[in-house]
Amino acid sequence: MLENCAHSEDVGVICFDIRLVGGSSSREGRVEVKVGDDWGTVCDDSWDDDDARVVCRTLGYPTGSAAAFTRAHFGEGTGPILMDNVECSGSERSLALCPFRGFGQENCDHNEDAGVTCH
Repeated sequence: MLENCAHSEDVGVICFDIRLVGGSSSREGRVEVKVGDDWGTVCDDSWDDDDARVVCRTLGYPTGSAAAFTRAHFGEGTGPILMDNVECSGSERSLALCPFRGFGQENCDHNEDAGVTCH
């Protein structure tokens, strides 16, 4: 078998999961994402209702309306801050498909952890 590929054409798979923590129901909480084996938080820089809608859709909730929360409204997380400057349009199927700085690329503290409520 002949190859005609360069390493710039390498592919990979990133395992990505999402959950809400610290809310009073399963429909609200601090947004935490799992990349590989690590759970971490999402920074609230640029965080808005479009981002919240994508989170709720990913979790299987209707996307009629969703509210974004900032400033660790649902408490501060621990562990790494894995996403920052998330800028979803609202139509994405996963938060990982939205533009953002890159996993682990952040300039935040946990007092900036993002949260959502799914209505």
